[in-house]
Amino acid sequence: MATQNLTTTAASRGLSSAEAALLLERDGPNLLPGKPPVPLWRRIAAQLRDPLIVVLLVAAALTLVTGDLTDMAVIMLVIVVNTAVGVGQEVRADRAITALTQLTAPTARVVRDGIERQIAAGDVVVGDLLVLAEGDIVPADAVVAEAAALLVDESALTGESVPVEKPSDELVSSGTVVVRGRGRAVVTAIGLASATGRIASLMAKGSGLTPLQRRLVGVGRLLAGVTVLLCTLVLALGLVRGQPVELMVITAISLVVAAVPESLPAVVTLSLALGARRMAVRNALVRRLPAVETLGSVTVLATDKTGTLTEGRMLVRHLWTPAGEATVTGTGYAPEGQISRGPSLDDERLTDLLSAAALCNDARLAQEDGEWTALGDPTEAALLAAAGKHGLDRSLLERRLPRTAEQPFDSGRKRMSTAHRRPGGGGMVVCKGAPEALLHPPVLRDDPALLARAAERADQLAAAGYRVLAVARADTETVPETAEERDLSLLGLIAIQDPPRPAAAATIAACKRAGIRPVLITGDHPGTARAIAADVGIIGPHDTVVDCRDAASLDGDGASVYARATPEQKLDLVQAMRERGDIVAMTGDGVNDGPALRRADIGVAMGRRGTEVARQAADLVLADDDLDTVVAAVEEGRRVYTNIRRFLVYGLSGGAAEIAVMLLGPLGGLALPLLPAQILWINLLTHGLPGVALGGEPALPATMTAPPRPPSQSILGAGLWQRVIRIAVVLTAVTLGVGLWAYDTGRPWQSMIFFALGATQLGVALGSRTRPGSLANPMLLLAIAGAFILQLAGLYLPLLNDLLGTEPLGVGDLLIVTALSALGYAAARLDRFVHRRDR
Repeated sequence: MATQNLTTTAASRGLSSAEAALLLERDGPNLLPGKPPVPLWRRIAAQLRDPLIVVLLVAAALTLVTGDLTDMAVIMLVIVVNTAVGVGQEVRADRAITALTQLTAPTARVVRDGIERQIAAGDVVVGDLLVLAEGDIVPADAVVAEAAALLVDESALTGESVPVEKPSDELVSSGTVVVRGRGRAVVTAIGLASATGRIASLMAKGSGLTPLQRRLVGVGRLLAGVTVLLCTLVLALGLVRGQPVELMVITAISLVVAAVPESLPAVVTLSLALGARRMAVRNALVRRLPAVETLGSVTVLATDKTGTLTEGRMLVRHLWTPAGEATVTGTGYAPEGQISRGPSLDDERLTDLLSAAALCNDARLAQEDGEWTALGDPTEAALLAAAGKHGLDRSLLERRLPRTAEQPFDSGRKRMSTAHRRPGGGGMVVCKGAPEALLHPPVLRDDPALLARAAERADQLAAAGYRVLAVARADTETVPETAEERDLSLLGLIAIQDPPRPAAAATIAACKRAGIRPVLITGDHPGTARAIAADVGIIGPHDTVVDCRDAASLDGDGASVYARATPEQKLDLVQAMRERGDIVAMTGDGVNDGPALRRADIGVAMGRRGTEVARQAADLVLADDDLDTVVAAVEEGRRVYTNIRRFLVYGLSGGAAEIAVMLLGPLGGLALPLLPAQILWINLLTHGLPGVALGGEPALPATMTAPPRPPSQSILGAGLWQRVIRIAVVLTAVTLGVGLWAYDTGRPWQSMIFFALGATQLGVALGSRTRPGSLANPMLLLAIAGAFILQLAGLYLPLLNDLLGTEPLGVGDLLIVTALSALGYAAARLDRFVHRRDR
């Protein structure tokens, strides 16, 4: 896999088949080591390591010890369903990614035994002589041995949007694309030793736990500790009052099960799965379920430029002639758009400029399935698209003015020239190239004042982030045999840009409204980075752009644009932001983005234009490359987080009320307010389907105008504990009030406590809806209705009377308790006004 010395013979004839076989056996295939498939048992084990699942497993073990097989079965069902949903989503995502995946260079053309042949890219070895042509993906690092106008797009590797010329003895890197010309190159490095491989090796370290996972770890530990402490207290108090040991042990275990909101893992998984499904409809493929919520916690959106904020396609934006200027609209390479010229610019001058740009051009435009694509240099393709917008057909121009000679572009001259025969006799020479290579004698014969004016305008356009080309022409009396570059007349300047995506500015604006700081990290030129960042609204005209080549240290603090960043520097910037406590989302599509995508809290890759390295590193893949989907994902993540907190308020307040009733009831003469079976029945009904259905509540109206939650904030923070206590106080007061009144009046007080506690908790669930009075989330309405019917069944079905130790209530008593349970609904609605953050 390492570089080796190559003889002249090897460079011209390539390797022999025998040599190639030996090298393949020694160095291995030209492949990046793939991620081994995750066994099913590992996926299941990862789900079962969730702290809340561990608590449930302990509770299931305790119920097994006491012989309560019914409740153990219920708990195990929750665990099985939660694990199945999580594993199923991961498997489906991996299969979809595999379908998206394509090898960077599936085949390669090489010379072996002196004969050109096509082989699998994985069979390329060090020393192979590659044959490169327009459209080829370079399969390995190689040194150019022969080149004819060889131009390579390195944007996936470096972030540079402008292709680079590759003369002899220059290095071409694996994963780059030949956009023009042809050449031969001797392979010097393959696999992990190649440029793509070295970047891929930076991705070994992942991002660790997501914000939601870190917060739920704390919740699980806290709930386990508090629950065990309180239930031990209940056990001790019962024993002090002389209650049977076995009864109090079962009661304490029942309270453990009741106090732990065992539906929380199911609520989390269902919320994430629903979010993933909604995002899949919008062509966003979630590779890991927790990634849905992570986007909702994001405080920094770090984005690449080429292909992410921009279209990854060159587009003519401005035209300048000595007589005036014009602006060009449109997207992509389609010859559709408007050219708006100033009053001083006549149609003849504009036609001359664009005709010359189309003639001195080797690119082609093709339409496939309604979409226009470029074949050749993207810059030249942009010129053809601009000419098409002015009604010029390149094929008609070439038939009328056939090419007779040419001088291809090279990095020394920085220009290209073609000679053409005119239909009426004579000919003309057309030249295009960098302004500094054209705007001077003897190439041009124009007045020095005009050349100075053109040079000044070219500098202004370049400073604004455009790539500027000068175009000139000379008419000749005879048909030229060579494209001589002298005594030409300036036609004008053409300013070209890789334009921002149509949705980019709206996406950035939405992020800012949501309190998310957008940061541009690119390998491109600082001027280009500034122009794009200003266009999409990341920075203002006076903000700083950090040139990573000159930066003494990169801490990711303060600046919003970083230019000329290497893959290693992108990685350092993302890591620095995370170390400061930010939750970082990184979007990108190139090989050079891969390490930062992996290191970020969530990586977002482009599915169409994105490289395989970027897709495999990402947590979220945008199948249609629409950046606006990121905003939808942020909203979805915030909805998920809000619903998890909504369930915690509901579940914890109910559990706290159950413990409080068991602790305080005996003080009022209620020896054992609830039997163990009654506690478990209430818990099953309230924390079961109604609790899970809360995870499907729609997003709050102000979701995307609120700032992200502080990364260090507990999921129980921001007033959630206070909400739990306030609602638990109401539940406890209603339940004990009903029980004490029933006890004093000789009514079946334990059955009334049983019904009051369950019905009041269901009232809280009904009052927790985002849109009360509507049919949004109908599953919650059905779940509450079903749970209420089952709670009634616990009072009136003889079989359940025996199982739960309940007795039927009179109609009057039932109506009184039902009316009082509405206080649970009122408490939940009133609390949402008191605490508006989670409304």
